Amino acid sequence: MYPLLAELSAHDLEVAETLIGVIRFLLIFLAARALAEVLVRLSLPTIVGELLAGVVIGASGFHLLIPPSAGTELNEGLVNVISSLASIPPEAVPDVYFESFPSLQAVATLGLYALLFLTGLESELEELVAVGAQAFTVAMAGVILPFAFGTLGLMFIFQVDLIPAVFAGASMTATSIGITASVFGELGYLKTREGQIVIGAAVLDDILGIVILAVVVALAAGGTLEIAPIVKLVAAAVVFVIAAIALSRTAAPGFDWLLDRLKAPGAVVVASFVILVLCCFVATAIGLEAALGAFAAGLILSSSKNNHAIQQSVLPLVSLFATIFFVLVGAGMDLSVINPLDPTSRSALVVAGFLLVVAIIGKIAAGWVFSSDKPTNRLVVGLGMMPRGEVGLIFLGLGTSAKLLTPSLEAAILLMVIGTTFLAPVLLRIVLKDKPPNDGNKISDDVAADPVGLL
Repeated sequence: MYPLLAELSAHDLEVAETLIGVIRFLLIFLAARALAEVLVRLSLPTIVGELLAGVVIGASGFHLLIPPSAGTELNEGLVNVISSLASIPPEAVPDVYFESFPSLQAVATLGLYALLFLTGLESELEELVAVGAQAFTVAMAGVILPFAFGTLGLMFIFQVDLIPAVFAGASMTATSIGITASVFGELGYLKTREGQIVIGAAVLDDILGIVILAVVVALAAGGTLEIAPIVKLVAAAVVFVIAAIALSRTAAPGFDWLLDRLKAPGAVVVASFVILVLCCFVATAIGLEAALGAFAAGLILSSSKNNHAIQQSVLPLVSLFATIFFVLVGAGMDLSVINPLDPTSRSALVVAGFLLVVAIIGKIAAGWVFSSDKPTNRLVVGLGMMPRGEVGLIFLGLGTSAKLLTPSLEAAILLMVIGTTFLAPVLLRIVLKDKPPNDGNKISDDVAADPVGLL
């Protein structure tokens, strides 16, 4: 795939990869921290700064951090710097750069898993179960509304063919639990009733998104759509979630017993990481997303007496690696495809505007479909479900690689993902601006003591 690499010696290749790795990390952290500092002073979540940092140094900006899927060229100045420092031909630099990029994506994925693991740790199981019915209702509405209106609108208003329309509608169903969890955690609303409803609904969205993705892939491949595999997938997801809830009560004491007998430094973080890896493995083995396994791992250990120590050991990993994840999300967004000055982009902008409106309204409307006898800020719930983030990009990447989408529809889906990803943190901060965290919306002790009664 990268023929020029064969012409480099092992030493030159190692030097070039090391330099590229160091430069990448410097660019990511300097850009992310600089913009995060600006956003903090504007009373906005730092995650917005991290996403913007990716846009600035990525495919839409200086082309200093380019994922292979972006299909654009590296910054010429960066190529020349690496070429001179590593003593390799300039034309070989892009090959080395893109060949080594998966290692950076692996680190970013570790950051996502660490963030979801931390989210599970911070989720009080009783409270999450207490809002289970509301979370299920929100998740179902948040999937059905944007999928139905998006698909039908594309078919009947814009005359898009069935398969591309279904795929575009499916891309609007997901909720990025990583971005949502980060925003709620940063604003101090993760343990409120709204936060728990959104987290629970986002987990269910992940499950439903997997099912929809399986159906769409089967349709796109032209194969027969069999019900049995879909039922099997849903059953596996249900069993997995129920098992995680059950293990949080039975496995946590055993985990604590083990930690009490480990004396070597770092026992807490290593043992926790083993649980995280095992849960990700099990989730993947039964056909689910590893991200769901990471959240389940945190949920299992949420009742551990060492919960605080585990959180403190995981926080540095989140601070470092989750930053890389969010910067990469921003770096993969190519805003040039929605340039209003380019005549070829105008049709994409019209479709994109439609998808963005449906994507926003569909999720916000989901915040009003559940019943609750407790005071709940339904707008916060709807806004929390809005960001598509990396999940939307996964859908987009699959559609692009399968050649299911026209360039204009591909650009429209990208704009929908970008718009919801950036708008959600900003709008949540505006809505919650004058409200202190946990201002009475936290689930009360009597509800937590009897969560089943609310279901």
